[in-house]
Amino acid sequence: MINKVINKKTKGFNDIINITNDILGFIEDNNIDNGLITISISGSTAGITTIEYEDGVIEDLKKAFERIAPQSEKYLHNEKWGDGNGFSHVRSAILGPSLSFPIINKEIKIGVWQQIVLVDFDNRPRERSIYISCVD
Repeated sequence: MINKVINKKTKGFNDIINITNDILGFIEDNNIDNGLITISISGSTAGITTIEYEDGVIEDLKKAFERIAPQSEKYLHNEKWGDGNGFSHVRSAILGPSLSFPIINKEIKIGVWQQIVLVDFDNRPRERSIYISCVD
């Protein structure tokens, strides 16, 4: 198994960061021919997904999360902890913390217009650790 941690500074509030090149670099740097790669993030206020990383889709996704788990909603988490980020925990739970993809003949099997992204839902900037693991 090959592992790596990459760190990204985020702005919070649905900050969407394209990490595809980081993943492609990991595959190339480690000369991985075939295997299964997993990308995950620790923490309960961020997630990993894929989208076409294009301004319109990015804004559409942000608006969708606001409709699904509005920041202005009353969250019991906020009442207990007073940190105001209950919405970010709900959004993270819906999105999920990780994805896995096959690598075949040195290529990660994602679509032409599909990029791997980190979404930070928290209500403040953060430094996020993304864990990459590959079994070949």
